[in-house]
This record gives sequence, C-alpha cells and structure tokens, in this order.
Amino acid sequence: MTRMFRKPAFWAVAAVLAVGLAFGMYWFQPWKLLTSKTVNDAAPVVVSTTPSPASSPAAGMPSPSAVAVLVAEGKLVTHEHDSSGTAQLVRLPDGTYQVILRDLATSDGPDLRVWLTDQPVLPGRAGWHVFDDGKHVELGRLKGTHGTQVYAVPAGVDPTELRSVTIWCARFKVSFAAAPLEA
Repeated sequence: MTRMFRKPAFWAVAAVLAVGLAFGMYWFQPWKLLTSKTVNDAAPVVVSTTPSPASSPAAGMPSPSAVAVLVAEGKLVTHEHDSSGTAQLVRLPDGTYQVILRDLATSDGPDLRVWLTDQPVLPGRAGWHVFDDGKHVELGRLKGTHGTQVYAVPAGVDPTELRSVTIWCARFKVSFAAAPLEA
C-alpha cells in the first residue's frame, strides 16, 4: 500500500478526482436540497378591479389610492421541483407594476431567478428549455423558498405583454415552477 502512495500516477488520479469533486460540489450545490428560507415581504393591499372614484371606502378599508389593482394571476405549476403558490401581477397607484408570489413553497437550488416571460406554461412537462427561447425579463434572485415575496417590474417593461412567471434556475436553464398570468 505504501508503494502505491509513492507513484506519481496515484497522485495524478487523486488530484483529478479532488478537482472533479470540488467542481461538482460548486456546480450542483447538493446541500441546497436540504436548505430552505422563508421570506415574507410586505405585500400591498390588492383589489381585483379598479375601485370606483365615486364609491367611498368602508370604515377601516384603505382608500382607493392606497391599493394595488390585480392585473393577472395564476397558480404555480410544478415543473422540475415540487412547488405551490400563486403569482399575481399588480399595478400600484403610481403606475408601476409588481409581481407577488403568495404562499410560495418550492425547493432551493443554485442561481434561482424570477422571470416574467412571453411563453405559455406547459403543465405536465419538465421545465427544461421551456422559457429561455422567448422574451423574458428578470425580476431578481428568488428571495426564499417559502413565504410571500414581492418583485418590482423594471420601468419601461409592459408586463401585460408577458404571459407567465417562472422560477428559473439560470445555472441549469430549467424552470422549477411557473404560473400563467390570466386576467
């Protein structure tokens, strides 16, 4: 056995295996299968239709100028990882848009992002290469694997031209889950 440790071929193979293991750990980040993070952002009050200026708010209810209007929403459909929750596209009183992921539950992964896309959600299909072929707008890194999270839509983007929200793994180009945005 000690003779084997003296051979350069042994050390070359050991070095290649060590580098391969280090790269695999970095690339796949298997420990993320065991991690989760709950984030509960302060979401705006959302109404399903534009409030009428003539209607007076009920006692204790926010005034119409303090609420967001629901533009579209959809339930998350599992693609590559079991996921649940609701995605909402809302318009704020100042005319900007936000995407709200409500009651999100998904698994962690490397380099997860939230995208608005122009592609339809395909239930029952794995998430490989379903959203990266069309137009998409990245809203940011996924803040956590559970909870309610709010993402601002960048200025200059008309989100009504986009059809879905996806939790996208940029490293492996795969959708963990997606929700169709329907009015």
